[in-house]
Amino acid sequence: MFWVLPCMSNEQIGSIVVLLLILIATAHLFGYLFARLRQPKVIGEIVAGVILGPTLLGRIAPSFSASIFSDGAGAHVHDVVLGFLYWMGLLLLMFISGSETRRLFGRDDRRQVAWLASMGTVLPFVLALLVVPLFPIHRLMGVANQRNSLILVIGIAVAVTSIPVISRIFYDLKILHTRFARLVLGVAVLEDIVLWAVLAMATALAKSSVLPKNEILRHLAVTFIFFVVGLALAPRLLRRLHQARWNVLAVASPIGYLIAVLFAYAAVAAMLDVSLVFAAFLAGYSVASDRELFADALDSLGRFSFSVFIPVYFVIVGYRLDLWKSFSLPVLGIFLVGACAIKLLSMGLGARLAGFRGLDILNLAIATNAR
Repeated sequence: MFWVLPCMSNEQIGSIVVLLLILIATAHLFGYLFARLRQPKVIGEIVAGVILGPTLLGRIAPSFSASIFSDGAGAHVHDVVLGFLYWMGLLLLMFISGSETRRLFGRDDRRQVAWLASMGTVLPFVLALLVVPLFPIHRLMGVANQRNSLILVIGIAVAVTSIPVISRIFYDLKILHTRFARLVLGVAVLEDIVLWAVLAMATALAKSSVLPKNEILRHLAVTFIFFVVGLALAPRLLRRLHQARWNVLAVASPIGYLIAVLFAYAAVAAMLDVSLVFAAFLAGYSVASDRELFADALDSLGRFSFSVFIPVYFVIVGYRLDLWKSFSLPVLGIFLVGACAIKLLSMGLGARLAGFRGLDILNLAIATNAR
């Protein structure tokens, strides 16, 4: 049986082109405006999405918003396009961030990363588990009505460092290659491993009152093995593959080869139920040791990605926010103040124990507060 490619009308294609035009234009417009205000571009891009989404445009001009973000043919073509752009932007951002990171968890950084990760992740999470039950959170529970699951999710939100957001900020500041960025990303990667396991636990609790311990342990073990192989073994194997004479793709199209490496990592991660964000970062890290070999290709891929896919990704992040639906400004304020304070103090303590002093402590505490 042959797969028949569905035909799209000129109207559908035109509506997608208009959608892309609006996303790219607004991303760069608001990114530029916020940069002029000495704010990170990423904030402007997210604000652009909030304006285009149901929070503002969908509220004051719903028919116009629907004409932009809906193809009107019942095939949900725009949803597929937005989903593709979202994941391509996210994967490329993490891939490029990984390619800029050298000697992650190097011998000189292990002690500092251990202190920062333990105090900056475990302590905020535990404190959140102790403090959150003191608040009336029953209104925040979903259809599963699972209180313990919600407490775990809030604990994750308090302890987590957003790798995509902090990577984008480091890239814009042109410090992604520095030891400071390496330390922060190293801590964030370790957080990602642990907190993804906790998220799997929270999801399992929401689905069933009985916690499947074997499934949680399996997920944690698979993620850890994927991390070790991706960090230590895969880069050595890929280094040989990069330079192999029979590797025609690496010679004929270095950019195509880099994309193939990214997709291979993502495909394996998807099959193993490992975070695709995590996999894309490790894919980029795997080519970091041979960055000189792919310098031109990585630069070209980075320029294009940061011109199209990555800004659009952050616009879509903002677009997906509906601040009129189940949104409470007091709850948000309490969470932000509490979460930031806990994270700042915990990471500050970890940085102090790791041997940092003065502004280094403050910089580390603020950088790991990206959410």
